[in-house]
Parts: sequence; C-alpha cells; structure tokens
Amino acid sequence: MKTIFVITLSFLFVSFPPDAAAQDYTQLSLPEGAKARLGKGFIENIAYAPDGKTLAVATGAGIWLYDTYTGTEVALLRGDIGLIRAVAFSPDGTTLASGGGFREDYTIRLWDSSTKEQKALLSGHTSNVRSLAFSPDGGTLASGSSDGTVRLWDTMNEQLKRTLSGHTSAVHSVAFSPDSKTVASGSSDQTIRLWDVDTGEHKDTFLGHTNKVNSVAFSPDGKMLASGGDDLSIRFWDIKTGQYKPTLAGHAGGVEAVAFSPDGRILASSGGDKTVRLWDAHTGQQEQAFSGHTDKVYSIAFSSDGKTLVSASWDETVRLWNVGTGQHKATISGYTGSVSALAFSPNGKTLASGCHDAIWLWDVDARQHKLTLEGYRSGITSVVYSSDNRTVASGSWDGMIQLWDTETGKHKLTLEGHTGDIRSIMFSPEGWTLASGSNDGTVRLWHVNTGKQIQTLLGHEESVYSVAYSPDGQTLASGSSDGTIRFWHTVTGAYKSTLSEHTDTVVSIA
Repeated sequence: MKTIFVITLSFLFVSFPPDAAAQDYTQLSLPEGAKARLGKGFIENIAYAPDGKTLAVATGAGIWLYDTYTGTEVALLRGDIGLIRAVAFSPDGTTLASGGGFREDYTIRLWDSSTKEQKALLSGHTSNVRSLAFSPDGGTLASGSSDGTVRLWDTMNEQLKRTLSGHTSAVHSVAFSPDSKTVASGSSDQTIRLWDVDTGEHKDTFLGHTNKVNSVAFSPDGKMLASGGDDLSIRFWDIKTGQYKPTLAGHAGGVEAVAFSPDGRILASSGGDKTVRLWDAHTGQQEQAFSGHTDKVYSIAFSSDGKTLVSASWDETVRLWNVGTGQHKATISGYTGSVSALAFSPNGKTLASGCHDAIWLWDVDARQHKLTLEGYRSGITSVVYSSDNRTVASGSWDGMIQLWDTETGKHKLTLEGHTGDIRSIMFSPEGWTLASGSNDGTVRLWHVNTGKQIQTLLGHEESVYSVAYSPDGQTLASGSSDGTIRFWHTVTGAYKSTLSEHTDTVVSIA
C-alpha cells in the first residue's frame, strides 16, 4: 500500500524459528553471468496466500516468495516493471497480481503461483499502481493508481472491465466487500468512495478524514469499513448510512494500514509511530501494541487462520507476530532501499555503494561490509574512486561533493559551489583534479588536495548529467539535458567543440 525508496547493500538473513533451513537466495532468478545478488530491494507491500503457506513481499528487486513454515525463500518473480508497489493473491491462491511503476511502465502482472511464470500483462493506468485487490469471488481484480482512477479487470479473460473516475488525486488503497458487489477506494483527496462493481456507478462518498486516506478494509460481515489516514485517525464507517463511528486515536504518526482479522473481531493498524496496534473491532478498545520496528510500518496482513500478523516497515524488515500473545515470532531482513550510485575501486578490490544518507564500502572478494561513510543530509547521486584507490568522492542532492579516505573512512574535504544537484563526478586519470556536472548547468573542476575550485565551464543550457575524462586527461566531455555533448580543454577550461545529434537528454557518456 505504501512506498519509498533507496539501497545500502547488505547480506541477507532470515530470522525464522531455529528449524528454518536458510536457502541461498542469491541463486534465485540471477541474470546470466551474475555470481551473486547483494540486497533484496526496498520493501513495498506484503500479502499472504489464502492457504497461509506462502508470503509474498513486493520490493524494488521483484516479488520474493517465502514458505511461511520453514522461512525459506521459494522464488523471486521479476518483470520489467521495476519498483513493485502492490501484490495480491487470488482467493484460490493460484494467481498472484503485482503492480508498480517505473519509467512509464504502469502495468499489472499476473503470475501463476505454481509455476512462478507470468500469465498476463494488464495495461491501462497512466501512473504508479498503488494498490491491488481481488474480489472474494475471484472474478474481478481492482487496481488503484496515482492517476486518480480505480480500474476493474476481468480475471478470466484478463481484460479491462471498466475505469472508475471521480477521485481528484492518487488512489492509495482498494478493497472489496465480502459479497464482491462493492469496491471501496481511499485517496489523497481525503475521501473514500464506494463503487458498484457490476455497473461501475459511484454509490457513496465518505467524508471525514482531514488528510490523505492511506488504507481501507471491509469487515468480514460487510457491515463496516475501516480506514486509516495521515490525519492520525482510524475510522469505522457504517456501510448503509455512511456515518462514521467513534474515531480511534493512538498512533502518534499517520496511519499507514488497517486490516481486519478473518473473524472480524480484531482490527490491526500500523503507522508512522513504528508500532502495530490491535483494536477490538466492536468496542474500539486497544488490545495490544506491538513494538520492535524502528521506523514507519506501512503494510500489514493477517494469516488466513488469524493467528499471525505480518508487518513491513521502512526499517527494512518484515516481522511476524503472534496475535494471541503479542510475541514477536520471526524477522525477515536484508531488504534495503535502492542503490543510487555504484563504483569499483581501480584495483577491483572494493565496491562503493551510495544511498540516501551514506556510502557503504564493500570487500569484493570477501563480500563483506568494510566501512560506512556517514554524514549526508540528502540523497547521494554519484560515487567515484581516485586512480590510487585512496579516495572516494561522492556527489549529492544538496549540491555538495565530499571526499573520503578509503582506508580510515575519515572525511577529507567538502567541495562547495554548485547551486543545484550534483549529477556526475569523475576523477582525472592522474587523480589531481575532480570534474562535476550539476543541475545548475555548469561543469566545475576542483583541486583534489585543496578542495579549491579551478574552473567553471559554462555553455550548457540545461542540467549536466554526465562528465568523462579522455584517457590522457587533456579533454573533458559533458552530456546535458539540452541534448548536447561538449568537449573542454582541462588545463585552460576552454570550450573545444559540440556534438548535437541527440534530440533529448544525454544521460551518460564514457
């Protein structure tokens, strides 16, 4: 149901009960020629199979499937969709649906749960797919999107049935009534809408939330709808009257997800205060609060028998909880945000990976984490090694470039001058100079030892996305969103020539 992004590589461990046999996840769906996978991608959503035997975890790397009894990884499902934001199992468990969004690929994919093969590709949304839900009768799949629409798909012929329009902003959650006749949708426009599944007609609008509605869920008897939002509240709505009952308050941050237990007695909620809470669905009294996550908890799901609750968090873990005792049962870890920048040291022994607030250095042969370079205020966009392996430079969204000692991890210098994001950095072959390209449209040359700016190269009309030195170090090339590549003399800073055949952004050059 939720999202957000970025990866610090780490080796993965599944903390299931002692008898859980750990499977080598690096063997799952590796591309040809790849030796290992570092990191599992950032967690986006979770879903139980109806029989409770499989847990699906949507990530930036694909969909990881787990055997819930042994804790072993069963499969990694991957398509070209990029970031997976939502997953849902069909009622009979034979199909898994996934949706997301990346570079205008806003498709929904249907997977065969047995063979792990893709069955169908559903196209139509014009922005990120945020939520998916199968109708209880299995005949319809609903999808909610950032394009503000809800789409209903026929699961038999795998075709679009109808598009439900009315929300004025992103749809974050969709849910079917138990009789499959109504679908509810929650949106950033602060409303909840009910729709007739057969006709597509708008039935009702529930008003009351004062901020984004993140999650909606029908009670098993179909008489109530629960909703959670960024206004810190959980609301129960009477489906017939549209009136909401007493509001539940307890989360200190926005309510990210709500879910009814299979018997309808318990409502679970999770939020920005890092907790998962259980409420008596009839009295509204809080029964339990699960603590252990160290960041926002944005997705929760009950097992089919109602005895286990699973939660996914920005702390990069999935946790399983015993609903009856409140005890923490297991943790699946190793998930991380997406890697924003990577660079090998010239000797090939170390890999640097950049995420939103740190750089991690890895021993390539041992595949072990060596150092973490911390202190960033904003996302890292580029990392590069000096030719002598002793220095790693990084550029970030705050327009600054940082230099670090690769042996000690100590910060050496900060290079300031750009007025926009740093898009690319490159050491000269001899290692004395660093070149940087930025959103401010300039290329700048820096003295590595002193941190002093040597030259500002002006000429590009838009952002500079990539810079590259010639092997002899005499020429610097720069690629820009103005569609041109420019060549510069590195000693004098003089403009030499332009390649202008591209008709759109030049993203990378080498």
